Amino acid sequence: MGIKIDIIEEGDLTKANDRSNEDEDSTKVKSAPKVMKWGLLLLSCILNFSGMTGGPILLRLYFLHGGNRKWLSSWLQMAGFPILIIPLMILYCQRDRSLPNISFFASRKLLFYATIIGAAQGVDNFLYCYGLSFLPVSTSSLLVATQLIFTSFVSFIWVKQKFTHYTVNAIIVMTMGSILLGIRRAGDRPPGVTTSQYLQGFFITIAAAAFVAFILVGTQVAYAKANQAVTYPIVLQFQLCLALSATVTCTIGSLINKEFSAIQSEASEFDFGAKTYYLVLVLNMIVWQLMFIGRVGIIFCASSLFASVTSATFLPITQTAAVITFHENFPAEKGMALALTLWGFTSYIYGSYMTERRIKSLTQLTSNSK
Repeated sequence: MGIKIDIIEEGDLTKANDRSNEDEDSTKVKSAPKVMKWGLLLLSCILNFSGMTGGPILLRLYFLHGGNRKWLSSWLQMAGFPILIIPLMILYCQRDRSLPNISFFASRKLLFYATIIGAAQGVDNFLYCYGLSFLPVSTSSLLVATQLIFTSFVSFIWVKQKFTHYTVNAIIVMTMGSILLGIRRAGDRPPGVTTSQYLQGFFITIAAAAFVAFILVGTQVAYAKANQAVTYPIVLQFQLCLALSATVTCTIGSLINKEFSAIQSEASEFDFGAKTYYLVLVLNMIVWQLMFIGRVGIIFCASSLFASVTSATFLPITQTAAVITFHENFPAEKGMALALTLWGFTSYIYGSYMTERRIKSLTQLTSNSK
């Protein structure tokens, strides 16, 4: 959209003979796309924050007050995908009509990759919901943060990403944080959850974090093999196809376990009543999609590195919201685990920033020497 504005304004300026007016209009041309980009980035951060904070809270509310359907709760995370059609329609109407439609639509190859990754996402959603059904939100959030560790290893094996001492430091301190949470399991176990169930939730949540690593790196590989420029509309189409595939996967799981047919009976047993039960289900569908829209917006406007920064920033806010909402225990061990997790995030992100900066400097030196 910003390129289109530049072309139109530049053409008008070429027809103008007044040099001062040209400079003034040129300034407007440069500032307009920049303002829109910052506006989209701010909106994306707000959407991402609402999903990252509201999603786990609503899911935990569902499990605490009578809900017990893991595949159904997994289905809720992706079933709101039709909301993605709204921004896609807006972008399609505002596209540069001088360019062929093929530049707007994602390739079949990329959509095929999205379908495969979406099926994996559906399984990962189930693992996450299963773990959260037995764990406090604050503990689950810390364990999910270990996806950074697994992403590093998968990237090293799959795309030959090199380890730096910042990455190694992040892996060590975040592993220590997970060990602290495991040691604290007796005092952190929610009422009504057995030690066996807590351990199941603990290790299954870590498995979910590992699964995310394959999804993230797989997405990176899919973009690299797409053979087309990856724009924001194409990213949204990729996410739409991914969410559809994940929804189908969770639908199959729900049908096999007869969870859809049990919704009415489960609603009648919900602590806050059937109306609140259905409201919680609908809100779950919405907030998770808001999170995904926000995430792809952040990556498009800034970078995946900045998306990681926002995730690290929102982590303590999510935990604080869980402690306030559900009166979860937050002992010293959990505080230390949070500090180690944030330390690991900071180390990894700073190391990535320094690596990118060094690559850009080398590239610039090479260009200047030529």
